[in-house]
Amino acid sequence: MLLLPSSPSKLHTAFWFHTPGHRNTQPHRKSNIIKCATKRTGKQRYPSEKKKLRSKHRELLLSTSNDDKTKFKGTWRLCNLAVPLDQDPGKDFLEVSDELLEVIAKLLKFPVASMLPREPFSVVRKSFDARKEPKFVHTVDMDVQKLLSLEPRSWDFISQLQPKVGLVERVHDGGDFGHLMSIIQDCKENSEGVVKGENGHSIFSKELNKKQDTKKPKIAVVGSGPSGLFAALVLAELGADVTLIERGQPVEKRGRDIGSLIVRRILELESNFCFGEGGAGTWSDGKLVTRIGRNSGSVIAVMKTLVQFGATKQILIDGKPHLGTDRLIPLLRNFRQHLQDLGVTIKFGTRVDDLHIEDGHVLGVMVSESADELRLRSQKLECDAVILAVGHSARDVYQMLLTHNVELLPKDFAVGLRIEHPQELINRIQYAELASEVCRGRGKVPVADYKVANYIDKNDFNESSNSKVENRSCYSFCMCPGGQVVLTSTNPSEICINGMSFSRRASKWANAALVVSVTQNDFKALNYFGPLAGVEFQREFERSAAIIGGGNFVVPVQTVPDFLENKLSVTSVPPSSYRLGVKASNLHQLFPTNITEALKHSLVMFEKELPGFICNEALLHGVETRTSSPIQIPRDIESYESTSVKGLYPVGEGAGYAGGIISAAVDGMHAGFAVAKKFNLFHGDVKSVLGKAHNAGLVKY
Repeated sequence: MLLLPSSPSKLHTAFWFHTPGHRNTQPHRKSNIIKCATKRTGKQRYPSEKKKLRSKHRELLLSTSNDDKTKFKGTWRLCNLAVPLDQDPGKDFLEVSDELLEVIAKLLKFPVASMLPREPFSVVRKSFDARKEPKFVHTVDMDVQKLLSLEPRSWDFISQLQPKVGLVERVHDGGDFGHLMSIIQDCKENSEGVVKGENGHSIFSKELNKKQDTKKPKIAVVGSGPSGLFAALVLAELGADVTLIERGQPVEKRGRDIGSLIVRRILELESNFCFGEGGAGTWSDGKLVTRIGRNSGSVIAVMKTLVQFGATKQILIDGKPHLGTDRLIPLLRNFRQHLQDLGVTIKFGTRVDDLHIEDGHVLGVMVSESADELRLRSQKLECDAVILAVGHSARDVYQMLLTHNVELLPKDFAVGLRIEHPQELINRIQYAELASEVCRGRGKVPVADYKVANYIDKNDFNESSNSKVENRSCYSFCMCPGGQVVLTSTNPSEICINGMSFSRRASKWANAALVVSVTQNDFKALNYFGPLAGVEFQREFERSAAIIGGGNFVVPVQTVPDFLENKLSVTSVPPSSYRLGVKASNLHQLFPTNITEALKHSLVMFEKELPGFICNEALLHGVETRTSSPIQIPRDIESYESTSVKGLYPVGEGAGYAGGIISAAVDGMHAGFAVAKKFNLFHGDVKSVLGKAHNAGLVKY
């Protein structure tokens, strides 16, 4: 996690961060409050936080004093170990350096750092803090028994070690937690009959499985994004007959189709930046940050599974892990090969046209080749259950679900523009004299990014009396340092954009969406009603952007100063990373006045947080509309089954339950276990399985 410089006057504010795809559940707050990536500490904590921290600390001390012998077993976690920038090898060094060993020795009060062996210590988190004195902050796990065996004189120093929340904590010991495949395999191998944990939940039953009918349940997984891939992986590992259906193409062919779009302006409707193997996240920044718990068993299982398929181990340690498109492509090839080795049938270039439903239960899907635009050769694929893991751009699927009276709920999301700056400018704003250390992603410090948010009171603006719009927020979304702006349209008459980066983030541009929260009241103000009101709301602006741009996928742009002054300069616009061409336009023509004014107001506030943010080189691109799904498909909280149709399991971002690669993968993984349980391939609770296997969670005293 990158912590940026902030003046003391800004540290009193509350903090809220938006993660792509999540519903806007932010509290109503007064305007003119900027949120920055800082954490309340010391006197800045709320009284309730201080009380909770003191209580937890007392429990830690009491527990340790009751069982002092546990100090010399298992693992201790040492947190907030800071090494100054000039003493640290840099962001890509993930081992225990001499300087870090000195910090560890100081914490343990061990007199000679050089006598401490490195082997018992492992870095589990490393992040860059650019505030005041720049430094890298480490979290290190210490294997006590290994330390004692290599350096017996450390016994006295460990005996004096006391737990302190956020600094020194005990860690669960439950074996080496691995990737998802190993978790499932270990559970199978260690099960005899019905195995129950301490909570009484059974996990697997070999005997029961032997008595089951040999016929495997047939499961159709629709969509090969993160949720679909992980659902298919779980079910295949547990023995289901899985068919993975993807309307787009495998990454090799998809890459060529995207190349045709960029070079020859040919948009393949079913194989583009949104549709295809890996989902929309494949051609993006590959962010792996999440708000659902970085240290949770589910998240770590997903992260280690990605490493198993080719991701660098650095994603397990980085404070802000990301992959980049260039690393996602080979990872997906490996993932596909493993699924095929398990017997999964993968149908690329295959579109689901309809569901076969009888008596309120899904019995199969109707599919056709994606190239068959008229859907004249649709075929029936029988199955026992359908996991619907489509992305948020599968608008035809939403329409099809409505024909079967599947309940869809309109969901809040956000719309806006994508702003682009020279990356060197963002480096200077964030790092000042340290900007020279970036070296286009190859230096000691990470390529600079930012995250900003502004809360706006509805009374600040002259909104129409019938709009009924409540307080809004405007925030940065999907910030891509060292990236480029790309076209994510799925229709040639619409313009929708996003950002992407490669692993090194070496581009000379930085871009981020600046989006404003919108609700059903905004949809109604434009006379859009019903479950798909949000979809039509998106289309309204995407079509307008295409018209203003002049067609042929040209994107309308405007410099930030011109946007703030509502004028169109006759001079040429600054360079853009968008490769299909830009056209100087008045972006005030895109959105209703309340959204435009919210963007203008927030830009001024962001300039106060990031001096230099408003400049002639800052270029706004229109439009960014698909920040998250515009609908949610209601489902049972335990079984993941649709509340409208039996045998249908809506999951992931398109169903309104995730936002980003990790949360979508976790949702698909949990849904896979839920479906497996339905067909007696798995018994018990997925949380108990991951909890038992997870040795990286902190002990609860």
